[in-house]
Amino acid sequence: MSRPDDQARHHPVVVAHRASRSSDLQLRIADAITKFAGSMMFVYLHAVAFLVWMLVAESNPWPTLTLVVSLEAIFLSTFVMIGQNRQAVFQQAKADHDFVEQELELKTNTELTRAIHAMTTEIHRRLASGEADGNA
Repeated sequence: MSRPDDQARHHPVVVAHRASRSSDLQLRIADAITKFAGSMMFVYLHAVAFLVWMLVAESNPWPTLTLVVSLEAIFLSTFVMIGQNRQAVFQQAKADHDFVEQELELKTNTELTRAIHAMTTEIHRRLASGEADGNA
């Protein structure tokens, strides 16, 4: 599965997304089908299966083959939509996480900038009034 140091290498949303996907059997099945259907092995197996079907299995394969291919296209398009929905949810979660992190970073940077400004103002005030010479 995943090593403990994998979490340090991935965006927190990726880690959470993987955990939620792996906890649901239906999602794991959909992921496995989508992964296989998007591979070249899927293409090769279909090319061989259809070739054998057309040349060996039936003398007139077209009506049945058309039905099978149409049904398969319906199911595969559903898996494509599942994958797109999953990707949209993931992208939204990542965008939300990144927004929160960026807002926190902006707040921290603003506080640091204000602190630096206050220190710089105080240093200038002391230098201008001559306080620095008495303390040096």
